[in-house]
Amino acid sequence: MELSIAEWLKAVFLGIVEGITEWLPISSTGHMILVDEFIKMQITEEFKALLLVVIQLGAILAVVVLYFKQLWPFSAKERLFVCADKFSMWFKIFVACIPAGVIGILFDDPIDALLMKPMVVVVTLILYGVLFLVLEKRGVGSRPRVTQISGITYRDALFIGIFQLLALIPGTSRSGATILGGMLIGLARPAAAEFTFFLAVPVMAGASLIKSLKYGMEYGFSLSGTETIILVTGMLVAFLVSIAVIRFLMSYIRKHNFVVFGWYRIALGLILLGYFCL
Repeated sequence: MELSIAEWLKAVFLGIVEGITEWLPISSTGHMILVDEFIKMQITEEFKALLLVVIQLGAILAVVVLYFKQLWPFSAKERLFVCADKFSMWFKIFVACIPAGVIGILFDDPIDALLMKPMVVVVTLILYGVLFLVLEKRGVGSRPRVTQISGITYRDALFIGIFQLLALIPGTSRSGATILGGMLIGLARPAAAEFTFFLAVPVMAGASLIKSLKYGMEYGFSLSGTETIILVTGMLVAFLVSIAVIRFLMSYIRKHNFVVFGWYRIALGLILLGYFCL
C-alpha cells in the first residue's frame, strides 16, 4: 500500500493526540480508541494494535530528554560512579511496576478483547471524571507529607503501582490514576506527577516491547515502508508534543487542581454516550 497524504496526516494527528493525552489525566488509550472510531486508517487491524501501543515510545522519550539528569544514575563526580539516591529511586520505580506488570502480562489478550471498546471508554471517562471532582472537593493532597520525589518510600511506590492497575481499563488514564493515587497517600501534586512520568518509562517501554514481540512472532518482524513511515511519524510527533505538554502540566499543577480535567472527562463522555446511543 502506498502512503497517501491523508494517511500521513492521520498518523500526525494520532501523534498529537498521544502526546497531549498521555500526560494529562484524560486517558491516552481512551482517546486513541475514540480517534480510531472516527478516523479510519487504511492499515491492518494487527498493525493498528501495534501502532496504538508503540507510538507511546515517542512520548516516553520526551520524559527521558526532559529529566535525563534526574534519571541517569551514573556520575563521574561520585566516588563509586553511581548516585545512590537515583538508584534508590529506580528501585522504587521497579516496585511500582510490579502490580501492573504482572497483571498486564497475564491478562494482556483478555483485556484487549474485552475492554478495548468505545463504550468502555465512555463509562470510564464519566466515572473517573466524577471521582476527580469528588476527590478535589475533599481537598485531597492539601496537606502533603511528601513534597519531593526523594521522600517517596517503597510502601508509597507499591501503593502507586496498585493505583496504576486502574489504568488497564481504557479511559481511566494512567497518569491520572497514579497522580491522584499518590496524592491520596500524601504526595504533593508535583512529586506525584514526576514519579508518574518516571514510572511511565519502564511501563510503556515494556508494553511496547511485549506488543512488538507478539506482533513479530505472529506476523513477522519486518514492516512495510508505509507502516514504518506511519509508525515513525506518530512517534516523532508524540515526542515533540509531549515535551510541551509535560512542561505545561508541571507548571499547571503547582497552582491548580484537577477539576477542569474532571469536567472535561464528564462532558466528553456524555457527548460520546449520546453519539453511540443514537
